[in-house]
Amino acid sequence: MEIGLTTFVETTPDVRTGKVISHAERLREVVEEIELADAVGLDVYGVGEHHRKDYACSAPAVLLAAAATKTKRIRLTSAVTVLSSDDPVRVYQQFATLDAISNGRAEIMAGRGSFIESFPLFGYDLKDYDELFEEKLQLLLQIQKNELIHWNGKHRPSIDGRGVYPRPEKEVPIWIASGGTPQSVARAGVLGLPLCLAIIGGSPLQFAPLVKLYYRAAKEAGHDLSKLKVATHSHGFVADTTEEAVEKFFPPTQYAMNVLGRERGWGPYTQATFDYARSMEGALYCGDVKTVAEKIIFLRKNVGVTRFMLHCPVGSMAHEDVMRCIELLGKEVAPIVREEVAKWEAEGNGQIEF
Repeated sequence: MEIGLTTFVETTPDVRTGKVISHAERLREVVEEIELADAVGLDVYGVGEHHRKDYACSAPAVLLAAAATKTKRIRLTSAVTVLSSDDPVRVYQQFATLDAISNGRAEIMAGRGSFIESFPLFGYDLKDYDELFEEKLQLLLQIQKNELIHWNGKHRPSIDGRGVYPRPEKEVPIWIASGGTPQSVARAGVLGLPLCLAIIGGSPLQFAPLVKLYYRAAKEAGHDLSKLKVATHSHGFVADTTEEAVEKFFPPTQYAMNVLGRERGWGPYTQATFDYARSMEGALYCGDVKTVAEKIIFLRKNVGVTRFMLHCPVGSMAHEDVMRCIELLGKEVAPIVREEVAKWEAEGNGQIEF
């Protein structure tokens, strides 16, 4: 069971002071956070791509490369690369470069992106939203497997036997990121690609049928199920006590979720919303070490994931609080989860039945 973190490199106003951290300062903080995550034994760190004022990172591969020089073991991934509005050739070149710098620790997590700012910025039409992703994923997968590329498509100029460099020493893993649509989950299974599910609302138990669908599609396509991985990304925060976690995490989370809610037509994010999500069957992993560990174990046993990534922070939080969360997640939560999951699997559990 892999345990890690994700961030969107938030630069929303501090709810206590109204201050907005600069993009440059927040980017430097994230490098420190990744360095600590590696030091405390976490398995993976993911950075999201956005093109708007309240998120500082539009180039995850660059930020991850900065962290690669300061880390030894932790895997470094986008979370996600908005493949639909990018060039798959450049994406692969950037992450192959990251892979070399990090000595084989790079991953690409490809998705359509739930934020749409990159489409007009790079001159793409939202009516091609699905078609762009399908075509560009095919090209990215061809580049992953082949040095010389022969390509004809609708949304990108053709490539006639050109090489894509640098080539990594080992294949850079490509994950499919999904918000939970059956079509995208099944596609990942058919392609035999690892799957990451964004579970940020409702109950994680609702995603168990999707995990079964993924494995069923992979089996029918002839893939080795033992080599497949399923990850989840969920909001959360670990503190020394649950009371402290709630006190520090709720205000910035409420602010950030209400900003998105106004953009997308969601209802208000209230204390009641937050408290329900903190329950065992909710999608928020906020509390002390024991609380968060129990929820991750519950997720593994009931949904079937093999990697859990805690998204922290959601809005802007004090850097020292995020660093303490990372320390607790790596030094205390992860060992509890790994020990319990290993014991449970040794008893013959964990096989997905479909």
